[in-house]
Amino acid sequence: MQSVGTPFGKSLFVLGGARSGKSRHAQALAEAAATDQTRLVYIATAQAFDGEMEDRIARHRADRDDRWRTVEAPLALGDALAREDGVDVVMLVDCLTLWMSNLLLADEAIAARVDDLVETIARLQGRVILVSNEVGLGIVPDNHLARRFRDAAGSLHQRIAAQVDSVDNVMAGLVQRWKMPLSD
Repeated sequence: MQSVGTPFGKSLFVLGGARSGKSRHAQALAEAAATDQTRLVYIATAQAFDGEMEDRIARHRADRDDRWRTVEAPLALGDALAREDGVDVVMLVDCLTLWMSNLLLADEAIAARVDDLVETIARLQGRVILVSNEVGLGIVPDNHLARRFRDAAGSLHQRIAAQVDSVDNVMAGLVQRWKMPLSD
């Protein structure tokens, strides 16, 4: 894994496949960026609709120590980021693909929510790390909802990658920096 403390500017997008190590990488970078005065905020987008997801959420919570405050934002992600923002804050959003699933299932106005998120990231005073699953490398889905999700996630990823200072790709626990900050 890339060395902890690698500079990423004010904003970082961590993209990778399922179980690739992206959440662990993002958390390590957030913790390395923190000082004694920094507030660490974990913004969770997951919703526990079954026992397996409840277990997954519990494991993620157990991986964070008491420096972290958890905020749940299954739909209003831009609002949560704006509310938690401050110059002394490092926020970790995990994950954007679950957020996109939530928006689709709630029949939300996806374009408006994505616009709000991108605009909010641009205005943040603190630092933010956003985690998401790469879903566009597989086969073309065989149903409308899955294709709509894949297309919406791909568009979201492009917008986020264009907005943030840095982009990391994680595969099999290995990190490759795709976009570097101008300065840190």
